[in-house]
Amino acid sequence: MHKAGDVVLGGLFQVHFFSVSPDLSFTSEPQSTICQGFDVLGFRRAQTMAFAIDEINRNSNLLPNVTLGYSLYDNCAELGIGFRAALLLASGQEKQLILNNTCAGTPPVLGVVGDTSSTRSIAIATVYGLYRVPMVSHFATCSCLSDRQKFPSFFRTIPSDAFQVRAMIQILNHFGWTWAGLLVSDDDYGLHAARSFQSDLAHSGGGCLAYFEILPWGNDPTEFKRIVDVMKKSTARVVIVFAHESLVINLMEEVVRQNVTGLQWMASEAWTTATVLQTPQLMPYLGGTLGIAIRRGEIPGLREFLLQIRPDQHYNNSNGNSMVNQFWEHTFQCRFAPPPAGWMEAGGTLCTGQEDLEEVETELLDISDLRPEYNVYKAVYALAYALDDMLQCESGRGPFSGHSCGNLKRLEPWQLVYYLEKVNFTTPFGDQVAFDENGDALPIYDIMNWLWLPDGRTEVQNVGEVKRSAFKGEELTIDENKVFWNHESKKPPRSVCSESCPPGTRIATKKGEPECCFDCITCSEGKISNKTDSTECTSCPEDFWSSPQRDHCVLKKTEFLSYHEPLGICLTAASLLGTCICAVVLGIFVYHRKTPIVRANNSELSFQLLLSLKLCFLCSLLFIGRPRLWTCQLRHAAFGISFVLCVSCILVKTMVVLAVFKASKPGGGASLKWFGAVQQRGTVIVLTSIQAAICTVWIVSASPAPHKNTQYHNDKIVYECLVGSTVGFAVLLGYIGSLAILSCVIAFIARNLPDSFNEARLITFSMLIFCAVWVAFVPAYISSPGKYSDAVEVFAILASSFGLLFSLFGPKCYIILLRPERNTKKAIMGRDI
Repeated sequence: MHKAGDVVLGGLFQVHFFSVSPDLSFTSEPQSTICQGFDVLGFRRAQTMAFAIDEINRNSNLLPNVTLGYSLYDNCAELGIGFRAALLLASGQEKQLILNNTCAGTPPVLGVVGDTSSTRSIAIATVYGLYRVPMVSHFATCSCLSDRQKFPSFFRTIPSDAFQVRAMIQILNHFGWTWAGLLVSDDDYGLHAARSFQSDLAHSGGGCLAYFEILPWGNDPTEFKRIVDVMKKSTARVVIVFAHESLVINLMEEVVRQNVTGLQWMASEAWTTATVLQTPQLMPYLGGTLGIAIRRGEIPGLREFLLQIRPDQHYNNSNGNSMVNQFWEHTFQCRFAPPPAGWMEAGGTLCTGQEDLEEVETELLDISDLRPEYNVYKAVYALAYALDDMLQCESGRGPFSGHSCGNLKRLEPWQLVYYLEKVNFTTPFGDQVAFDENGDALPIYDIMNWLWLPDGRTEVQNVGEVKRSAFKGEELTIDENKVFWNHESKKPPRSVCSESCPPGTRIATKKGEPECCFDCITCSEGKISNKTDSTECTSCPEDFWSSPQRDHCVLKKTEFLSYHEPLGICLTAASLLGTCICAVVLGIFVYHRKTPIVRANNSELSFQLLLSLKLCFLCSLLFIGRPRLWTCQLRHAAFGISFVLCVSCILVKTMVVLAVFKASKPGGGASLKWFGAVQQRGTVIVLTSIQAAICTVWIVSASPAPHKNTQYHNDKIVYECLVGSTVGFAVLLGYIGSLAILSCVIAFIARNLPDSFNEARLITFSMLIFCAVWVAFVPAYISSPGKYSDAVEVFAILASSFGLLFSLFGPKCYIILLRPERNTKKAIMGRDI
């Protein structure tokens, strides 16, 4: 189809489905044997370009005083034919064709709209790029065409497959489909889409491919059976298909034969709106399909233009097989004169050229769903606006060398490329058209859904869109309430290799399988994951521990010997009981202080001993409760000083008993002068002061301090007092032990003295109890963790204190209270008792 003009635009369209001739030569008189299978939709796209040019020529605001012409060719879906047509368009070296009375021949084109195939566009754009001939495709989506190094003059009004792939991935993420199969055609369109899909899916981390298969060209039943077997065995419920509708037809024949249902199909723009697949036989399988579709647009006036098509307006004796004539013959099932041999005999009719298009059902006039046509319309206008901008250039301010401008009389295609890169306009439908640095238009796709109606009809409905804007980036919008799901649940299917790992677990990838196939491993103690599908568990802070569900951190339980727990209550009660008993005994002794048994062996030491025992009982309370700095410092000091005071009193009493006995013998009176009241009191003070000095040095040099111990239990914080200096603690205990052993030895020596009430025996017994308790304390203290070490020490303090109290003062209280007749000097000194 040709039309003369001041500037001619070329067009490459698929008006026939296939070629049956091996001869790839291209002439102005194409033979009917070359191209067969008339494509009405391809013809409509070619007519859309003719309409757009006619509309521009009638627009006084766009390219005034310039008439656009066109030269349109059919590529017959063959690379060789399309490539030769492209070369003829660019070079103008075709056989002379008389267009009208004043103009002969077709001038070289300034720009080309097409091609419809990625493969053909790659071949043509490679050559066009060498000469910077602008080419604006309306249907080639291969992402490889965005390479400006290889294709510097290629533009397109359809989004790149790279964007279509990202749109697909966004839909997968939207519905939580992480496990899908991918089927592609064995050509540039499918293979480049597959590479982009695998790469983008890996980078997005939003899913994995269960399988990847290439659909063969031609009807290969064995290969299609193998592919469907793979689909049938896979656990993936979502199947993504980047292929042409002819391949999908072959695939669906095998799907129907094996009755593979329950799959959610996702269609690329190549077959989303293919009516040939929307049949009652296929809808049980393809119903609910989600697909990416080219943006639908509206072109006012196009239908009226198409109705004006008449073969007599385009007919030429030298070109009797023109596109319009072929469309007319295809639509009305007639033939122009002279008809083929045998046509009339077979009952055929002759075309008159006066047939009415509105009286037949033809896809040509159905403009309710203009998608590729809308891209053709935008492509023509892009070339027109670029040409208009170039012609409005002011001399001396141009973008070319010497600030020159393009000239209508000497237009060069490469000059138009410069302005195409900067073109920016809005269509009557409201869509903005502009090209990025790769020649790609602002991408926008409609999301379609195949609705299977109860009456068996199919409706392809728009349920959303995906687009990219300069400010908001890529946006996906889906109206889920409109989506038809061809499943029993009427809800989106579940398509995952492994179910999501809940909080409290982490993902553990299965060896040799995709990352979407994993096991859920419970977080170990002390670690949590508070998100779904966490790849690792995070450790809780030092003072926190994992909850039983491992989904959040909780404050660790604290452990210390508390006043509120049974053990602490018992020890506190025992301490207070011992203190009270000491007070009662002290009261008894004070009340009976003038009796012989109280006065015997220095009553002052007995009172000091009772006071020190009371301090021993009370100091055990410092070991109960949450450790603080002052309690840690005071507990061992109070314990050490109290017990030294106690043992010192016992030691002095023992020495006094032994001295008194020796003084009763002839010549032994001199020994008593060393054990008077002052000496006894002084000895106690000196011995106690030594312990006080030890405690002072210990606290000053390496003070005991509170410590949070997390070594005993992972989920607990044990509050304890660190001794600070083990040497200091050992010296303190060693000093007490030395005095106790010395007291025990001296008391043991004096155990057989002749007094009827020999206190040395009681001291010996009490010291044996004291030493036994503290000897047992050392291993028990070392082996007891946490609060139990404090409990062991408190128990030792209480046990030794009660042992001393009852051993030393029990018999005396018994005599004072229950056997007063024995509380006489005679009875104490006599041998009959």
